[in-house]
Amino acid sequence: MSPCSGRMEPVLMNRVLIPRNLDPHLLPVYPVGAAAHALQGETMGTTWLLRVVVVESDLPRLRLGAQQVLDQVVSQMSHWLPQSDLCAYNRTAADHWVTLPKEFFEVLAAAQAHAAESDGAFDSTIGPLIDLWGFGPTERRVTPPSEHEIEAARRRVGWQRVQLDPENRRVLQPGGVQLDFSSIAKGYAVDQLARFLQRAGVDHWMIEVGGELRGQGCKPDGQPWWVELERLSVHLPRTLLALHGLSVASSGDYRRYFEFEGQRFAHTLDPRSGRPVTHELAAVTVIHAECMQADALATLLGVLPPAEAYDYAYHRDIAALLVLRKGNQFEERMSPTFEALLDE
Repeated sequence: MSPCSGRMEPVLMNRVLIPRNLDPHLLPVYPVGAAAHALQGETMGTTWLLRVVVVESDLPRLRLGAQQVLDQVVSQMSHWLPQSDLCAYNRTAADHWVTLPKEFFEVLAAAQAHAAESDGAFDSTIGPLIDLWGFGPTERRVTPPSEHEIEAARRRVGWQRVQLDPENRRVLQPGGVQLDFSSIAKGYAVDQLARFLQRAGVDHWMIEVGGELRGQGCKPDGQPWWVELERLSVHLPRTLLALHGLSVASSGDYRRYFEFEGQRFAHTLDPRSGRPVTHELAAVTVIHAECMQADALATLLGVLPPAEAYDYAYHRDIAALLVLRKGNQFEERMSPTFEALLDE
């Protein structure tokens, strides 16, 4: 049953996920003359897309406002843009305190909280390792780095070295810390777009930035914003999510990698070892109310070995779908909070 209109057209899917905190009899209200429109553009080396139910005359201001929101995130948090606030912090001399923009500080504080909670499985100071392995702005690698190079980069990594001063919105540069928000900034950008649309009085929308998604309300036909979750094999079930009041983000070792002498080196790095993960966990999908949280948690869980990732999600009520590589096949494991979304 549709969570917005009390009805759902037949959908040929193996699994359907629906939020449990919605009134299935609540009918959506749309502005007079509103219709579904798509706005899109480029940001963060990828694309953004808004699907909004508005009157056509609203489109110019929404397009301009959305791009401004995204440009602000880039100008503060891009590790590809030399003039960004993040790159400026990374270049700051040792033992200097740096005052940060409000948004930058918000993301850094969230990253530090995830780092502390996960004992460093998530670590935004991982920049030197990402560059060393060729997954950052530097040149791509075709061979793995030496042990000496890895250990040298590891000495510059460590979330505990970052000291925050919340009262004055400052952060200490202890020397050599290189922040990288690749695993959290896109999700934050989605949340910022959601806040922008809410301020603009738009009640029905779906947002995507580089594969990270968040939705609210319904389409003009009363259906929610259905999205199909990414799957690694045609032998795995197809999963459709009603993206109403929810965000979804995925992380996987199949997206960026290089091979050397028959070994695969994926972009999912364990900040604690300084090396790509080698366990069976191939992909993680997380569903959460906030996209920044879904983005960070998908990366965090992808670093942990499968059993630890499941326990982490289980004990923290995280809605997570884990995909394990078993030889040439894949297996799935769902956390109880993810299973609770299944429409049975």
